[in-house]
Amino acid sequence: MKNRFKNLIIDVDGVMTDGKFYYSAEGKMMKAFGPDDHDALSLLKEHMNIIFITGDKKGFSISRKRIVDHMGFKLFLVSTVKRLDWIRKKFKLMECIYIGDGIFDFMVMKEIGFSITPKNASNFTKKSSKYVLKRSGGDRAVAEACLYIIKKFFKKKVFSKINLKNKKVSGSWAI
Repeated sequence: MKNRFKNLIIDVDGVMTDGKFYYSAEGKMMKAFGPDDHDALSLLKEHMNIIFITGDKKGFSISRKRIVDHMGFKLFLVSTVKRLDWIRKKFKLMECIYIGDGIFDFMVMKEIGFSITPKNASNFTKKSSKYVLKRSGGDRAVAEACLYIIKKFFKKKVFSKINLKNKKVSGSWAI
């Protein structure tokens, strides 16, 4: 049976990051991205189209540096309250998995094919999500989600049996 999920849409802030914005007198300085997420996404990208979105206009250049320049994924600036319409215009909702954490993400989660949220998401969002992760945003939440998706929807039951031969993962530089 062919898997119905073709697209993984991930909200950057609060999922890939710890959700905090670090400011100085000059403005937004940085975001904290967690470990292992890129490696797990490298395993999942052979199965799904992976897209990132953010509503953070002021911090877009920071997200672009990590997501586009370093990791090689697509990133779009999408208002938190217009996400469902944006996704509808680009994809079939029932072919998408969405990972979000914010107070408006429930609008997407109640319509999308499958939804996931980090442990530290808003309570309202967690109630709307189909699966709540054990990890918090910025602390391997995306890695946990990727392994969950691989196991649940692509029937790869044992992580140790995933073939890493000829796969480029973010840690490849250390091998």
